[in-house]
Amino acid sequence: MKCFFPVLSCLAVLGVVSAQRQVAVQEGPLYRTEGSHITIWCNVSGYQGPPEQNFQWSIYLPSAPEREVQIVSTMDPSFPYAIYTQRVRSKKIYVDRVQGNSALLHITDLQARDAGEYECHTPNTDERYFGSYSAKMNLVVIPDSLQTTAVPQTMHKVEQDPLELTCEVATETLQHSHLSVAWLRQRGGEKPVEVISLSRDFVLQSSSDYAQRQSLGEVRLDKLGASTFRLTIFHLQPFDQGEFYCEAAEWIQDPDGSWYPMTRKRSEGTVVNIQPTDKEFTVRLETEKRLYTVGEPVEFRCILEAQNIPDRYFAVSWAFNSSLIASMGPNAVPVLNSEFTHREARGQLKVAKESDSVFVLKIYHLRQEDSGKYNCRVTEREKTVTGEFIDKESKRPKNIPIIVLPIKSSISVEVASNASVVLEGENLHLSCTVRTAGRPLGRFSVVWQLVDRQNRRSNIMWLDRDGTVQPGTFYWERSSFGGVQMEQVQPNSFSLGIFNSRKEDEGQYECHVTEWVRAVDGEWQVVGERRASTLVSITALETGFAVTAISRTPGVTYSDSFDLQCIIKPHYPSRVPVSVTWRFQPVGTIEFHDLVTFTRDGGVQWGDRSSSFRTRTAIEKAESSNNVRLSISRASDTEAGKYQCVAELWRRNYNNTWTRLAERTSNLLEIRVLQPVTKLQVSKSKRTLTLVENRPIQLNCSVKSQTSQNSHFAVLWYVHKPSDADGKLILKTTHNSAFEYGTYAEEEGLRARLQFERHVSGGLFSLTVQRAEVSDSGSYYCHVEEWLLSPNYAWYKLAEEVSGRTEVTVKQPDSRLKLSQAQGNLSVLEMRQVQLECVVLNRTSAASQLVVEWFVWKPNHPERETVARLSRDATFHYGEQAAKNNLKGRLHVESPSPGVYRLFIQNVAVQDSGTYSCRVEEWLPSPGGVWYKRAEDTAGQTAVRVSRPDAALQVDTVVPNATVSEKAAFQLDCSIVSRSSQDSRFAVAWYSLRTKARGKSGGLGLEDGEEEEEEGEDEEEEEEDPTERTALLSVGPDAVFGPEGSPWEGRLRFQRLSPLLYRLTVLQASPQDTGNYSCRVEEWLPSPQKEWYRLTEEESAPIGIRVLDTSSTLQSIICSNDALFYFVFFYPFPIFGILIITILLVRFKSRNSSKNSDGKNGVPLLWIKEPHLNYSPTCLEPPVLSIHPGAID
Repeated sequence: MKCFFPVLSCLAVLGVVSAQRQVAVQEGPLYRTEGSHITIWCNVSGYQGPPEQNFQWSIYLPSAPEREVQIVSTMDPSFPYAIYTQRVRSKKIYVDRVQGNSALLHITDLQARDAGEYECHTPNTDERYFGSYSAKMNLVVIPDSLQTTAVPQTMHKVEQDPLELTCEVATETLQHSHLSVAWLRQRGGEKPVEVISLSRDFVLQSSSDYAQRQSLGEVRLDKLGASTFRLTIFHLQPFDQGEFYCEAAEWIQDPDGSWYPMTRKRSEGTVVNIQPTDKEFTVRLETEKRLYTVGEPVEFRCILEAQNIPDRYFAVSWAFNSSLIASMGPNAVPVLNSEFTHREARGQLKVAKESDSVFVLKIYHLRQEDSGKYNCRVTEREKTVTGEFIDKESKRPKNIPIIVLPIKSSISVEVASNASVVLEGENLHLSCTVRTAGRPLGRFSVVWQLVDRQNRRSNIMWLDRDGTVQPGTFYWERSSFGGVQMEQVQPNSFSLGIFNSRKEDEGQYECHVTEWVRAVDGEWQVVGERRASTLVSITALETGFAVTAISRTPGVTYSDSFDLQCIIKPHYPSRVPVSVTWRFQPVGTIEFHDLVTFTRDGGVQWGDRSSSFRTRTAIEKAESSNNVRLSISRASDTEAGKYQCVAELWRRNYNNTWTRLAERTSNLLEIRVLQPVTKLQVSKSKRTLTLVENRPIQLNCSVKSQTSQNSHFAVLWYVHKPSDADGKLILKTTHNSAFEYGTYAEEEGLRARLQFERHVSGGLFSLTVQRAEVSDSGSYYCHVEEWLLSPNYAWYKLAEEVSGRTEVTVKQPDSRLKLSQAQGNLSVLEMRQVQLECVVLNRTSAASQLVVEWFVWKPNHPERETVARLSRDATFHYGEQAAKNNLKGRLHVESPSPGVYRLFIQNVAVQDSGTYSCRVEEWLPSPGGVWYKRAEDTAGQTAVRVSRPDAALQVDTVVPNATVSEKAAFQLDCSIVSRSSQDSRFAVAWYSLRTKARGKSGGLGLEDGEEEEEEGEDEEEEEEDPTERTALLSVGPDAVFGPEGSPWEGRLRFQRLSPLLYRLTVLQASPQDTGNYSCRVEEWLPSPQKEWYRLTEEESAPIGIRVLDTSSTLQSIICSNDALFYFVFFYPFPIFGILIITILLVRFKSRNSSKNSDGKNGVPLLWIKEPHLNYSPTCLEPPVLSIHPGAID
C-alpha cells in the first residue's frame, strides 16, 4: 500500500497523455490464511468520462477456471452470485473506494473456497473502446496453522526474584514465512506494555519501559529448540506485576517485496503478583506546638514511612481523647462522626490526604474545649481477588496533648531579618511579629526606623492603625521606585523590604509597635507599646571580588571535550550581574584576543577571531553563581594555548541604571591538546607453521584492542630471513585501504600470489601467500599502525605495534621415490640382445617427472660409467661408456607402462660385460614453474656376462689314404663337419707331415702279415709325432691366399666346393710327394664392432699319399685304388660267410624233423666257427680265409 498511490498517480498521468484505459490490480499471487482480513487494490487510468469510476470484482475458481463467478460491484447491488450474496449483504465482502479511480476489495473472513483468480473490471465510460478494462491476479488461501500456546497460571513472586515463562510457537505453513514473537504485560485496564520481542528480521527490541533493562541483560528472550521462546526477567520489580502473555505473528513477503502479517495469535496469560521485600511501616504524628490560644488554628500531620507506598493500601483514622473524629479508607474519602461533621461544614475543621504518605487534621479556630489528646491510627489493607480489602497490620504513634488558653491583653514584639549580614544588592527582609497571649484585643500601628553606625536615627516607613503606609523623608524616592516596601503580612506580623540594598543601608533596624483598643465610646486608645531591633551588616559587592580560571583537564586528547571554569568569588546571586570575557592566546603567539563574552544581561558576544570556536564551543553560566564555563568539544591543535578570563562586577541602581564596581583578571590557564593514549594491542602470540609447497600460507594479524571504534589501521606485512638483518616489506595496506607492494614482493615476484583480506569483525587482517615455495620460508609478522581522524578532519598516525611472529617453514614434499631392488644375473652370447629393466615402485607425486640413468661397473674398474640417460622431457642421451664401447646405435629405451623403463643393448659384445644398475631422479615443479630435483634412488644391480659362442668346430678325421701314380694329381679334401656359428668364416691351411724312413718286408706268410701289422702300428705312432711340418697353401678368412710351398709351387689348385668343404689338388705328383698330409682349419667370427677374431682351430687326421713310380706291380695298382681294393679283398668274405651260415641252418632244421638228435644216434653236430680273417689295408695280397685245426668240433 505504500507504493499504491504513487503508482496510481503515475498511471493517471500516463492515461491522460495516451488516452488509453489501463486497469491495474495488485500483483499476485498473494498468500493469505483462512479467517484473515484481506484487501486487494484496483485502479484505472487513462479513461474518459466521469472522474468516479465503477469497479466489479469476479473470481475464477480452480475447479472451473473458465467460468466467471461475480462477487461484488460498486454500481449494481444484484451483481453478486448467490454464493456471495449473503457475505456481501453482511459486509463480510465489500469494496472501499479510495479515490474516484481506485478501490479496495475487502474480504473480512477469508475462507478456503475464496482461493482463485480474481478479476477487477471497470465498465466503459469512454466514447470508444480503447485499452484494457480488466486485470487479474491470483489469491492462494492456506490454512491458518499458527499455534501460540502457554500454560495459564498465577505466580506469586517476591521482589528481586527471577521470572521465567515459556511459550510454544509453531506453524506448518509450506510457504516461506517469518515469525515474530513478543511478550507483553497487561495490568488491569491499562494498555499492554511490550516487554521484549523478536521481529521477523530476528531483531530483539523492547518498549521504553523495558529498553534499559534489556540493554543491561536483565530482560532476555531466548529461543529453545525449534518452537520454544523463553522470557526471563532476572530481578522482578513491583512495576512488573501484571498478566504476561506472548503474541506471535506469521509474516509472508508479497510479490511487491513488502511483508504482510497473515495471522496473529496470542497465548493464555500468566498472572504474576509481586510482593515487595519490605512490608514494615512506621507512623509519626507531628504538630507545631502544644499551647494555643482560643481562635488559633492547629494542624496535626500523620506521617507514614514505608516502601512502595503507591502500590500498597492504607486506611487512617483520627481520634480525640480516644474518641473517633474521622476515618479515611484507601480511596482517600474521609468519614467524620456527627459532632465534627458540623464543624467541617462551617469550615472550622478539615481531614485530608496531603500525599501518599502524609495525612492532615486541621482545626481552623480552636475552642477551649479542644484541649486534650490527639492521635492517628494507620492500618494496612490487602486487596483480594474479588476486590475486597482485608485489614492487616495496624500502628499508631504516641498521643499529642494540646492546651487551649483564653485571650490576654499583653503583647510582645519580635524582630527578625532574613540575614544579619547581607551582600550589597541583596534584598533585606525584616519581620516584626507581635506576640499576644491570646487573641489580639485591637489594632496595631508600626514604625520602622534605622540607627546607622553614627547613631543617627531615621524613619524608614510607618503603618498606622488604619493600614496606611507612608515612607520616610530619606526613603521617599527609593520607595517611589519600589526599592523600599512595608506590608502587613498577617494581623500580627509586619514586614519591611529593602530591595537592592546598598552599603549605607547598614545599621540597627528597630520595629516600634503600638497596640490600640477601641474603647466603649468607640475611640482608639493605646493599650501598650513594645519595640524590638536587630543589627544588619551589609558587605560591599567588591569585597573579596576575585577571578580564578581552572580546568580539570589541562591536558586533553584529540576529539575529546574540555571545560574551562571561570570561578567568580564570592558567589554572587544571580541578581548581581557579572560579565565574563574569555581571552585566548594560541600556541606560538604572544597576543591575547577576545574569544567570547558573556554579557551582564546574559547575552553572548563572539570575538572577531573566534570563527573556528563557534561550532565547537558552548558557554554556560551557572544559575547558582556567576561562574562561567567554556566547553570546547572535538579538541584539536587549534584549541591548544593559554586561556584567561576577565570579569566585571556590575550593580543595578534602583532607577535601573548600571554602575561598574570592579574588574578582575584571572590567572593564565594553559591547555595542551594531546593525541589520545593508545589502546592498540596486537596479538603477540607466536605460531609455527609447517606446510608443503604449493599450499597457501595463511597469516593472521589480530588487533585485540583499539583506541577508538573509528580507528583505521595500516597494516605492513614483513618477512625476516635468517640471512637478513631486518625484515623485508611484503605488502602495505594504508589506513584508507590502498595497497602498496613492498620491495620483497617485487623482487620475489609475489604480487600475483598475495591475497589480503580484512574480516567483517574489523580487527582481523589476513594475508594469504598462494602457492607457497620453499623460498617463502621465514619469520612473518605484521606491523600495525593505528590512524585516527583529527577534529580538523585530517588523518594522523596515533600508534604502531608489531605482532608476534609466525615461523613458516615451506618444505618440499616428502620423498616417496622407491625403485625395485631386485638383483639379477644375465649370461648372454655375443650379438644377442640384453634387456635391463628399471622399475619405479613408488613416486612422490603423480605430477613429477623422472630422469632415468643407466650405468655400469666394469670388471677391475672401480668407477662406474654412464651408459645412457633419459631426461625429464623424454630425451635420450648417450653416456661416456657408449662412446668407449661403441654402444651408439645399439641402445634402445622404451617404457611400456608408467614407472617401467627398459634399456635394450643390441648386438652385445664381450666388453659389454659388467654390473648394470639404474638411478632415477624425481623432479617436481615448484610453485613458480621451475623444476627441481626432489629425490633420487638407485635400483638393484644386474650382473651381465657376455661370452663368445662355444667352439663347435669339428673337422672330418676319417680321411682315406690315397695312392697315385707319378705325374698324376691327388686331392687333399678338408671337410668341416660342424661349426660354432652360421656367421663364422674359416682360414684353411694344408701341411705336409714328414716322417723318418724305415725298412719294409714283402713276405706274404702269416708271420709276414703279423709283422706288417706291427709295422703299420709303428708308423701311426710316428705320424702322431711329426718331426717336420711344411705348409703347402693357406687361405685366410678374408679369402686371401698365402704363398705356396716351394716344393709344390705352381702345382696347386684350390677349390671351395661348399661352405664346409675345401679341396686342394696337387698336380704332377712325384715320388717326393709321398707322405702324410693334413689340413688345419681356423674358425673366425665377427665381433659386434664388425671386427673378426679367431674363435678356435682344428686339424684333420693325417692323409696318407703314396706316389708310385711308373713300374708298379698289380698289387700296388689294386692297393692304390680304393674301389678295386674293396671289391677284391673285402666284399667276397661277407658273401662267403652268409653262405656257410645258410648251409648250417638247413642242416639243423633237417635233423630236428627226423628226430635224430645228437643225444640219440651219437653223431656229433657240425659247428662251424667264424673263419679268422687276417686283413691288413696295406697288404698287397688279397685276404686269406683259413680254417684252423679245431675250428670244426
